[in-house]
Amino acid sequence: ALRKLDPADPALDGIDFATWLGRHGQSPRTVDALWDLVGIPTLNAPAPQASMGLAAMVFKTGLLSEPGAADIGWAHVPLGELHDTRAAKELDALGVRTALRTKAERISRTDEGRWAVDVPGETLVADAVVLAVPQEETHGLLPEGALDDPDRLLDIATAPILNLHVVYDRKVLKRPFFTALGSPVQWVFDRTDSSGLTGAGQYLAVSQSAAQDEIDEPVAALRAKYLPELERLLPAARGAGIRDFFVTRERTATFAPTPGVGRLRPGARTQAPGLFLAGAWTATGWPATMEGAVRSGFNAAGAALSALGRRHDHPLQEAA
Repeated sequence: ALRKLDPADPALDGIDFATWLGRHGQSPRTVDALWDLVGIPTLNAPAPQASMGLAAMVFKTGLLSEPGAADIGWAHVPLGELHDTRAAKELDALGVRTALRTKAERISRTDEGRWAVDVPGETLVADAVVLAVPQEETHGLLPEGALDDPDRLLDIATAPILNLHVVYDRKVLKRPFFTALGSPVQWVFDRTDSSGLTGAGQYLAVSQSAAQDEIDEPVAALRAKYLPELERLLPAARGAGIRDFFVTRERTATFAPTPGVGRLRPGARTQAPGLFLAGAWTATGWPATMEGAVRSGFNAAGAALSALGRRHDHPLQEAA
C-alpha cells in the first residue's frame, strides 16, 4: 500500500501517519517497534503528529526505493567538521567573504533595483539574496509583497530535540550505536573518537527527538531518569563511574511535520525578483533532515543563478 502512494499528493498531507497505519492493520506495538522507531528521528514527530505525505516520502525513500536504501551510515567526525570547517575552507579558497555572528537586520530594495542587506555597521548590496534563516526570522525580514501570505510562515510550528551526553570512566558499549524498544531511550551513539576523548573512558550521546515533554526538564531530573535506564540497557555500565553528564537542548530544532504543513511551506522563489528562500522548512518534499536542507540550498542557488543569468546575460558559471 505504501509503495502505491505519491508522497507529493496534497491529500496525503492532510491526514496523519497513525491514522493511515491503523487503516492498514498496524498495531500499536508494530508502530512502536518499526514505524516510530524510524519515523520519530527522521520526522521529529510520532505517527499521530506526522503528515502522511512526509511519512510516505521517508519510508518510500528509506525502505522501498532500492535494495540498499535502509543502510545506515554515521559520521566519524563532528558534523561541524563537515558542514562548517571544510565548507569554510573551500569558500575561503574561492575568495568568498564569510561574516560570522553577523545579524541581518533589514532587507530592502535600492533605487537601482538591487538588494540592500543591513548588518551592524554596514550595508551589503547584491543582485540576489538567499534568505536562509528559520521561518519566524524569515517572516520578520521579508520585504512587503515578497509572498502572498507571509503570515503562513508563522503557522509552521517547531519541534525540539534533546541530547544527553554521558562520559563513563570505562567502555560500556561495543557497537557504534544502538536503539532501544520499550524504553524512554531512543538512539545512542558512541562519540568517543569523534569528540577527541582520550584515555579509558567512553562518551555516549543519547539523542531524543520529539522531546516536547522533556525539553525543559532540569538536568538533575534527566540524569535520574536516564542513567539507570542506560544501566538497564547496557549491563557493562552498571558500576561504571560517570566522569561527566550534560544536556544540550534545541527547542526549535526542526519544523514540526504536522498534517497540513505542506501547504504552508514556500518554494525557493519569491515574488520579489532576486530574493530567494532556503531552509529545511521550505518546500523540498523532505522533512527537516540534513538532506532536505541541502536540497533547499540547491533549489535556491539554482533559482538565483538562473535569474542572474537572464538579468545580466552571462553564463551561470560566471554568475556563480
